[in-house]
Amino acid sequence: MNGSFFSNPTFPSTSGINNAISPPGNISSQSIPLEQSLIENILRLNKGKRVRVFASYPDSNEWRDKIYTGIIEESGRDHLILSDSNTGNWWLIRMLYVNYVEFDEKINYNPDYSDTFD
Repeated sequence: MNGSFFSNPTFPSTSGINNAISPPGNISSQSIPLEQSLIENILRLNKGKRVRVFASYPDSNEWRDKIYTGIIEESGRDHLILSDSNTGNWWLIRMLYVNYVEFDEKINYNPDYSDTFD
């Protein structure tokens, strides 16, 4: 075969594309890194607030359903870290097991992320 059977692929010109758009994940102008999970971002915006986290462990008979009460220390794409100063306990909870989070005060929420983070 001499390579003439298949033509080389051509790609459309990028001259009409707005080059000012940043690629996903490029958030250098933000002080808090944004992840793609909206729940994680809401938890990050509420760092330091007291919450109750309702979690279920379907493969466990002993810990089928559990409620964690504490302060949001950190939040990641797949985890949440809580602390309880009354008991000295710290928890690393996988988001996979989190059913919902109950807050004791108003939730900071910014769905479009157009405002500047504090």
